Amino acid sequence: MGKKRIVTTGEVKEGEKGASAPKVSAKKRLDTGMLFVQSTYNNTKVLLADPKGNAIAASSAGALGFKGAKKGTPFAAAKVGEVLAEKGIALGLKEIAVVINGVGSGRESAVRSFVARGISISSIKDVTPVPHNGPKPKKPRRV
Repeated sequence: MGKKRIVTTGEVKEGEKGASAPKVSAKKRLDTGMLFVQSTYNNTKVLLADPKGNAIAASSAGALGFKGAKKGTPFAAAKVGEVLAEKGIALGLKEIAVVINGVGSGRESAVRSFVARGISISSIKDVTPVPHNGPKPKKPRRV
C-alpha cells in the first residue's frame, strides 16, 4: 500500500500563495567573487563563491557529462569554466580571485575560460600541497 494523495480543489483567495502569485528572484548581485579550481588527474571541479567564501555555484567535468579519462582533459575543464562564467555573469560578476589546488591538466584552461568571457582576475593563488620530505622510506630487504 502506497501513500494516498489528497487532492483539494478550491479557489485561491487574495493574499494566499497560489498559481497566480509572482515569483521573486532570490539571487543576489555580486561585483567580486572567488573561484576555487580543484584539478586532479581524473577530474576538474570548479566552485564560484562570494568574497567571504560562501558557495554560490559549482560544477565539474563529470557533472557536464564527461566520462572516464575525458574528465581530466583541459577541454572538459574549459567547458566547466564556461558554464560557471555564464552563471557569474548572470549575477553581475566583474572580478574574481582565483585559488588553484591540484596538479591536473585542467588548471589553466578553467581559468582561461573565465577570462575569455570578460571577467577580470585580481589574483591567482596556488594552494597545492607539496611534501617537504615525503613519506618514510621502506626498510632495507633482509635475505
